[in-house]
Amino acid sequence: MSNTIDLLEAIGKNAALRHASGEELADALAKEGASEALLAAVKNGDSAALSAELGHHPLRVNHDVHTGGHEEEDAPDGEPGEESPGEVPADSALG
Repeated sequence: MSNTIDLLEAIGKNAALRHASGEELADALAKEGASEALLAAVKNGDSAALSAELGHHPLRVNHDVHTGGHEEEDAPDGEPGEESPGEVPADSALG
């Protein structure tokens, strides 16, 4: 695996390798003794074996929410004596 990481680092540092076609890159990596997983990722775009080689494990996060909110339903929105925005005061000439 350390060879694969070193080769990936070399690709990242070398613009000629970074912008090479898949075939050119595969040939260069084969000369350097790249792993079959890395060669498959370059040639076929199949990164599953490369992910396995590097020890990648997909992270699964449960996004289900099973708890209620933290607001009290009967609590006033503002300070006592304040009207809510858009609320017409009871002693208004309009009401």
